[in-house]
Amino acid sequence: MNERLHARPSWVATVVALSLAGILTVAACTTSGGGTDVTTIGAGGSAVATTSAAAPDTSGCADVVDASIESTSGGYRVSATLLTADTGWEKYADAWEVRTLDGTVLGTRVLAHPHVDEQPFTRSLNGVAIPGGVTSVEIAARDSIEGFCGTTFEVDVPAG
Repeated sequence: MNERLHARPSWVATVVALSLAGILTVAACTTSGGGTDVTTIGAGGSAVATTSAAAPDTSGCADVVDASIESTSGGYRVSATLLTADTGWEKYADAWEVRTLDGTVLGTRVLAHPHVDEQPFTRSLNGVAIPGGVTSVEIAARDSIEGFCGTTFEVDVPAG
């Protein structure tokens, strides 16, 4: 009888230790920011491993936060305001595009340098030829590392 009492607290301690290990594993994995490998304790104290994919991190993307179009004698002048995670020459918004809603690129504005201390910033592109019948376009920005992944901006094309 006495042996049984001593065995029981040992079993309870094992279950508690395994449960705490599972909780700590889950906590460590869910704060890592990447895909999550989680070990949990299943029924009967057995370990069960699961994997879940984390949502893509788009915080490093270049976002278009505003845009405008004006008709000029040589086509259209498109201006885009970008908010970016520029860190310097190693990572910066290096271009933005004017596209039809079906994805046809009408013009590209290359950005020649980082804008670390100028956020958000606006740049323009002159002479954009927008085909007749196109009533709105999308502006998308590209990051030198992440590519095209940020928020785009749709703007109406004024009558030319």
